[in-house]
Amino acid sequence: MRFAISALLAVSAMLAPFSAWAQSADATGLIAEVSPAEQIIKLDDGKIYQTPTEFNFEGLEKDVEVVIFYTEVDGKRMINDLELVQ
Repeated sequence: MRFAISALLAVSAMLAPFSAWAQSADATGLIAEVSPAEQIIKLDDGKIYQTPTEFNFEGLEKDVEVVIFYTEVDGKRMINDLELVQ
């Protein structure tokens, strides 16, 4: 039993750095472009964010200020959440 617990702890310690890569980041800016057909939102800094398949684009238009919470996957910024700044 001690061996099994030791092995489990060793594996989790080895995989711990990988969980840091999956953490979410955020970006704030004005929307420069919204493309429901391509499922992207581009901010005024030129960065492009990929939306989920079932994303609601209602209320999102050029020059609206937003905070985007995203995770980078395979070089793409995938949106986890988006908030309008009032």
